[in-house]
Amino acid sequence: MGARSQESKVLEYESFLNERLRGDLAKIIEQRDKHYEELAEYLQLETTIQKIKEDLCPESSLKTKVDLGCNFYVQANIPNPSSICVAIGYGFYLDMTLDEALAFIKRKTGVLKEKIDSLSNDAGKVKAHIRLVLESLRQLQHIHAETKPSYRDVLS
Repeated sequence: MGARSQESKVLEYESFLNERLRGDLAKIIEQRDKHYEELAEYLQLETTIQKIKEDLCPESSLKTKVDLGCNFYVQANIPNPSSICVAIGYGFYLDMTLDEALAFIKRKTGVLKEKIDSLSNDAGKVKAHIRLVLESLRQLQHIHAETKPSYRDVLS
């Protein structure tokens, strides 16, 4: 293989690594982080519902503070805390009893955990592809594994 074709192969691998693989990895991690945030919200809601069920009798009202946005809170009085509106997805909310909400949250968190696991596996596959391309670059440039490679904008 000539020096010019070897250099073009190196540039091709580096381009694939920077433009495709690293971009794919960033998208996967971003999606996974969104699912983690959603999972955290549902787990927080589950804890809140369980606390409401423990502390209140059905006839009592609930006094709480509600965040209107930008950490601006107002007091709210809920006359009947036996039901709750839950975000079920795509901007829809459903009025549920506390027990129905807990059952929904259990199913929803299970689905979110499966998605997170799948995205983590996908991220692992992309990382493996990145390592493979890096090793190919190392071999193309005749760099030994012990020395630190000098790739152009590959490692960030």
